[in-house]
Amino acid sequence: MWDQEIRQMASSHAIMASGVFMATVVPAVLVPGFSVYGTHLLWLYSVAGAVAVVNITLFWLLGVSSPTKKHTITYKVSRLVRSCLYLLLSCLSFHTVVILYGAPLLETALETFSLAVLLTSLTTLRCVCVLGPNVQAWIRVFSRHGAMSVWDTSLQMVVGCSVVGAWLGAFPIPLDWDRPWQVWPVSCSLGAVIGYLTGLVAAPAWIHWHRKHLTYKIK
Repeated sequence: MWDQEIRQMASSHAIMASGVFMATVVPAVLVPGFSVYGTHLLWLYSVAGAVAVVNITLFWLLGVSSPTKKHTITYKVSRLVRSCLYLLLSCLSFHTVVILYGAPLLETALETFSLAVLLTSLTTLRCVCVLGPNVQAWIRVFSRHGAMSVWDTSLQMVVGCSVVGAWLGAFPIPLDWDRPWQVWPVSCSLGAVIGYLTGLVAAPAWIHWHRKHLTYKIK
């Protein structure tokens, strides 16, 4: 049962990684002058959109999110509205945090908010897909020993790697190298995406090698 669950996760993560690859390759073929550096915001939103579509589709098909007891239209609409509200609040929160870490307040507001959108698609959206709009469940998963399934563990790793990647990506910006990838927020968004891809690869591998020591059980 462990192997089946891990294979399912690995296959899903491979599709998610392919979505990032396609979000980079397809615009390069269809849009003249497209490049990750030169048209960075276009690439950023292309990746964010691809990640959102692939994650929502896969988690819906897999039925990973905890089942709801209520099936009324009103409850489903309320759940959708709360999910959208959480995503919006996540964008605003990331935007605020990035500014507090030193990003210009007004000069590059569009670029900063775009980075916040990307981070939301890589992190908060996955939380919504796996756990639903449930803050208590989010706190549980990201607390010590809070994971109750392999998907909770993968959520911890993918979100953590994405955030750390964005943070590490900020280090080269102040260096006087005059490289195109030092323009705000290129290195941070690249770091976030690389961290996201690292988490997608690392999560199934880590769970496989540590499956005998995990405290939860596969359903």
